[in-house]
Amino acid sequence: MNQHARIEHPAIAFIDVAAQRRRLGRRIDDAIARVLAHCRFVMGPEVPALEAELAAFCGARHAIAVASGTDALLLALLAKGIGPGDAVFCPAFTFAATAEPVALLNATPVFVDVEEASFNLDPVSLERAVATAKQRGLRPKAVIPVDLFGQSADYDAIAPVASAEGLFVIADAAQSFGATYRGRKVGTLAPVTTTSFFPAKPLGCYGDGGAIFTDDDEMARILRSLRVHGQGADKYDNVRIGITGRLDSIQAAVLIEKLRIFPEEIVARDRVACRYHDGLGDVAMVPRVADGLSSVWAQYTVRLPAGRRAEVAARLHADGVPTAIYYPKPLHRQEAFRQYPVAGNGLPVTDRLAAEVLSLPMHAYLDEPTQDRIIDAVRRAVAG
Repeated sequence: MNQHARIEHPAIAFIDVAAQRRRLGRRIDDAIARVLAHCRFVMGPEVPALEAELAAFCGARHAIAVASGTDALLLALLAKGIGPGDAVFCPAFTFAATAEPVALLNATPVFVDVEEASFNLDPVSLERAVATAKQRGLRPKAVIPVDLFGQSADYDAIAPVASAEGLFVIADAAQSFGATYRGRKVGTLAPVTTTSFFPAKPLGCYGDGGAIFTDDDEMARILRSLRVHGQGADKYDNVRIGITGRLDSIQAAVLIEKLRIFPEEIVARDRVACRYHDGLGDVAMVPRVADGLSSVWAQYTVRLPAGRRAEVAARLHADGVPTAIYYPKPLHRQEAFRQYPVAGNGLPVTDRLAAEVLSLPMHAYLDEPTQDRIIDAVRRAVAG
């Protein structure tokens, strides 16, 4: 054998949903089989059972299971009566789903910059964005902070701005469900919180799914009506314009089983993040969690010097290490959103981050030998 022959390693998964599937095994099969047995595929008993467990997990009074994280945001905006002439403030450094429901309701998304350290909405930029909206004759109505990559936004800093300007706060926790903020769990940090159960999320189902959390009884009642075509006393009594936004029973059954192991997976994700910190902190700008907060590490995202990202990503690909860029083009530069206003001074941090961020494999089942391969490959790639 050629002593210099390259050693073939198993492929590295960016997010290994199959490893979790192997761990759960028959539990998932049995849960789905129960749904197949009772045949209540829409709003079956698994849905209220999941809602009760989600609410208990994060400490919210109400959890409303819905069809996706995007529907969760749309339903929250519908419940607040958001529409034409209203300004809703969103960070531009996020996925399109944050701003999309605002535009679908013919309201105006106004894009806000983010903080360099956390990647999350900057309250100072929010104040500038409110001023911009007023200058354009828009009515400031709501703000959707996004808890990017697993760490919550700074809600204690956002709240005074929102209160002063009369903004309703909707927390977009699609990437942070399971995290904590100064002793409180995500799901209780804003009047309404939305999340996603897309398969790649820290808590994901086997299709699309989402949830809305609130402590407001009246808000919960309206949301439950809106997700079933605005129903009143029954499905043929329509008291408001709604959507079909229900979570199906099979996805609820899957999520019930996954929620039972979720606390262990959060610990495992944090352990993986700590090893990345230790292994890469001297060669790349690694993410940091603010004091008093925890992250569920939906992504592990490093920053590289401007102009080097493509080269480093190519070297990693050649070494068998998958990477991703969240997000290469911020929302204010997307064709679908570029006509909407931005905070008065522009979004310089967002633009800078979009050119520098690179996400590495991150999941609860990333074993140490595989992670060491990734760390070694990153160190070589950065060294050039």
